Amino acid sequence: MAALEEEFTLSSVVLSAGPEGLLGVEQSDKTDQFLVTDSGRTVILYKVSDQKPLGSWSVKQGQIITCPAVCNFQTGEYVVVHDNKLSAEVYRILSVQGTEPLVLFKEGAVRGLEALLADPQQKIETVISDEEVIKWTKFFVVFRHPVLIFITEKHGNYFAYVQMFNSRILTKYTLLLGQDENSVIKSFTASVDRKFISLMSLSSDGCIYETLIPIRPADPEKNQSLVKSLLLKAVVSGNARNGVALTALDQDHVAVLGSPLAASKECLSVWNIKFQTLQTSKELPQGTSGQLWYYGEHLFMLHGKSLTVIPYKCEVSSLAGALGKLKHSQDPGTHVVSHFVNWETPQGCGLGFQNSEQSRRILRRRKIEVSLQPEVPPSKQLLSTIMKDSEKHIEVEVRKFLALKQTPDFHTVIGDTVTGLLERCKAEPSFYPRNCLMQLIQTHVLSYSLCPDLMEIALKKKDVQLLQLCLQQFPDIPESVTCACLKIFLSIGDDSLQETDVNMESVFDYSINSVHDEKMEEQTEILQNGFNPEEDKCNNCDQELNKKPQDETKESTSCPVVQKRAALLNAILHSAYSETFLLPHLKDIPAQHITLFLKYLYFLYLKCSENATMTLPGIHPPTLNQIMDWICLLLDANFTVVVMMPEAKRLLINLYKLVKSQISVYSELNKIEVSFRELQKLNQEKNNRGLYSIEVLELF
Repeated sequence: MAALEEEFTLSSVVLSAGPEGLLGVEQSDKTDQFLVTDSGRTVILYKVSDQKPLGSWSVKQGQIITCPAVCNFQTGEYVVVHDNKLSAEVYRILSVQGTEPLVLFKEGAVRGLEALLADPQQKIETVISDEEVIKWTKFFVVFRHPVLIFITEKHGNYFAYVQMFNSRILTKYTLLLGQDENSVIKSFTASVDRKFISLMSLSSDGCIYETLIPIRPADPEKNQSLVKSLLLKAVVSGNARNGVALTALDQDHVAVLGSPLAASKECLSVWNIKFQTLQTSKELPQGTSGQLWYYGEHLFMLHGKSLTVIPYKCEVSSLAGALGKLKHSQDPGTHVVSHFVNWETPQGCGLGFQNSEQSRRILRRRKIEVSLQPEVPPSKQLLSTIMKDSEKHIEVEVRKFLALKQTPDFHTVIGDTVTGLLERCKAEPSFYPRNCLMQLIQTHVLSYSLCPDLMEIALKKKDVQLLQLCLQQFPDIPESVTCACLKIFLSIGDDSLQETDVNMESVFDYSINSVHDEKMEEQTEILQNGFNPEEDKCNNCDQELNKKPQDETKESTSCPVVQKRAALLNAILHSAYSETFLLPHLKDIPAQHITLFLKYLYFLYLKCSENATMTLPGIHPPTLNQIMDWICLLLDANFTVVVMMPEAKRLLINLYKLVKSQISVYSELNKIEVSFRELQKLNQEKNNRGLYSIEVLELF
């Protein structure tokens, strides 16, 4: 159920808002900080939790900011354009986490920020037609690739442009308005899933419409037409005097700013588009500018002349929550609108008026019987459902149960539910509710010892996504099961992996630019922590390496596995184990798979060596200790087999030189340590120093 909490003014500073309001509110690189750009010369950085500004910037007198300031999440810098100081007029700078900011020009062209800053006066092409005006834009990251959508208008006709930056494809769509050709679209918003962009529009008739735009069109070169469908009816008055706004909060909820009736005050309302119910609303007596921004759990708007923040909370969408049946404390002024149908009403059911008294007695008796029946707890309902219902219905019931407030028996119910699902999986081979199992695993209350059959079934199904999740969540997986997962991760085909959705958080971008590749090819070894391998006395190894062709040199500088397999292998590296129990099971893995895993580990080590911190980029990457430990484990278990494989010879030589370089480094560090100990003794002896002194220490 959705709830709007008590509003507060972000700052006592009255912002310079023009007739159309602020230029924009954008997320900073800190989740609690936001950039506010007024319609004049100033950008202010606010911290919401403290309700005060952290700093502000202004352009020179006579200059004017022409688009909202944004944060470059890659550098932490703030970017703003004033007076269109580029070779073409800028419509908006767009920035989201995980990718480079983009610059959208008013003529429809798009440039990366870095390329534009390198050559600010470069020629910008025209993409849209004459008299076509950009009305709205949104920037997404889908499957780790940037996707830009912008909407244009020309003579009452609307067009959508979608650009995929991984393939440089720009697709144009014509948005058909349907029966009401005279309607005007007042506001746009959008959300995205795996296949579609859900474009929602608030029209001048007060209704919300939805248009589904495919992310990967069948014919990108062809101008296609898309028909909108009615999503919500009459959410605001069609004759609203002030502006209206629409923004998507999540997949199931939207926020609407506007007057519900022609003569009423403006309101902020939250609608559940899945069940088409009004969840909550709040009056805004001082009026607004018709602008609405949403980030995280905060809604921003101009209420009167001050920027106001309204915290917003929402739980998983369910029918009970949409109808206001969940037990929640509601703020004053919050109300839910729901429509019910009484299916027991005798009208239209052939009972007739002469039987009305009899029907009332029947209804009273039914109500008494129902009231005497004890209410079945949700946990028992769930356990009853999993034994007989379909996978889809079970998934819905599991979501409903997880959305409820946790009870003291929550852990027990989760364990019993998983056990019941697994027993049914064994009894019915075609039954495999993987979505339900993944939801239950993510409750963080399960372990391997509570449900050992879970990973056994996943191994039989070769469900690598579920196995990866278990490795990340379960702390007590036996070494034999860990090795069984490793076998599947190494043996599954690349084609099968491409169709599988795995967690990619631990994987960074493995692409290596050509300049770096050339440097890696010129040197036959890597400088390891300041040690120069050219001083290595292993002449035979050097001769063997120099005889190898350049193709093999490239193998060590490019990842030997696809990124999805790398993510699965990283889950193995993070898993807990005992060396004594793990080694016997590692001997059962085929030699070619061991060699592939060693190549990947060696690649990770080279990546660690590229920076001084000896760490890998990413959210949760493997550590250097984990990489080295697994290299040792694999060699200890399989050295006699791997050493006989011709294709592993070069890899073993590289690993040998790696170890030798580390020994040399540690030897030099030990020598330095002795010198530092002597210096420490000298410092302890000279305690009586003046305020200023110069000392010369000679090391021999």
